[in-house]
Amino acid sequence: MSAPAAAPERTGPRRVSRSSLLVLLGLVVAVVTAIVLAGPGVDRYADLDPDNADPNGARALAQVLEQQGVDLTVVRSADDLDGADVDADTTVVVTSTELLGRSTARRLLEHAAPGRLVVVEPRPGATEALGLTALPMGTAVDDPVAADCDDPTYAGLSIAVDFALAYPVDDACFPTPEGALLAEPRPGVVLLGAGEALSNDQVLRADNAAVGLRLLGQSDRLVWYVPSLEDLSADDGVSVATLLPDWLQPSLWLVMISGVALLVWRARRLGALAIEPLPVAVKAIETTRSRGRLYRKAGDRAHAASVLRAAARVRAAERLRLGSRPDPDTLVRDVARHTGRSVADVDALLGPHAAPPATDHDLITLADQLAELDREVRRP
Repeated sequence: MSAPAAAPERTGPRRVSRSSLLVLLGLVVAVVTAIVLAGPGVDRYADLDPDNADPNGARALAQVLEQQGVDLTVVRSADDLDGADVDADTTVVVTSTELLGRSTARRLLEHAAPGRLVVVEPRPGATEALGLTALPMGTAVDDPVAADCDDPTYAGLSIAVDFALAYPVDDACFPTPEGALLAEPRPGVVLLGAGEALSNDQVLRADNAAVGLRLLGQSDRLVWYVPSLEDLSADDGVSVATLLPDWLQPSLWLVMISGVALLVWRARRLGALAIEPLPVAVKAIETTRSRGRLYRKAGDRAHAASVLRAAARVRAAERLRLGSRPDPDTLVRDVARHTGRSVADVDALLGPHAAPPATDHDLITLADQLAELDREVRRP
């Protein structure tokens, strides 16, 4: 019976289904739409961004400020900030302070000098870039923190957040054991450590909304600055070195050098090798097989035969009760008398001067003969 003919192979181009084309077209449209909506270089999903409607954004507070008559301007670069008009009746608020560098902080201070500057949650690197000596400390806020200060703007208000930065500044508002959540280290510069109070999901907790409105709505005009990475110059990035105070870096070098010196001083010198017994028990059969493989690999039939004869002599001496090291001639005579063999036959097997086997076949024959002799010795 002949085999069925194979189906003809398609040589033309494979057609793409209509559903695959629709899916591909939908993906392209979605990507293009996302790029157009996002805009080049603009991140509208950063924390406390005035256009961010997510829980971590600050769109709710920004809209309420505009409804209260505050002229709100959002700038997203240092150049746009320089182009914004700032006078004595203007408040400049800065979020995403982790993106502030030394150059952008200097430009910010110079441009916002006529008005009032509010910096939200500046960390050690940002406070140092702003020329402030008040280093913040992280603190967990379990209960609402009352204003408890002489400023009538926040009288009777309290802040409720989960985590905040506290600044060790005297005569500040909303004090905690670690420092104040709202501090003014120098005239015209206000530090807010409770940035979560301005976010969409926590602005309604306690008096957070009132605090945010009074903090950012004191002036008729508000400039909301959201820094970006493009504002930083080549030698002005946020790194580990910028996050550390200047006095700490020499201390770290001193600690490193001291650690290396301690390792050199206390390092264990190399001495004599210590011999320790190995806690390993190896079965006799494994040792015998391993030695046999070594002998076979080396081709040393004479040594293998001497080992077999020595073992046979030990077993025969123990069976005949001749002691652990009997005289070889005495052992040969006693084995011959016990088995009924001739002395020459036994001497050819057990004698110390017996001829070594010439081939592997002779070695196997010798092993069989020694095994048979051992059985005869064990018979009563």
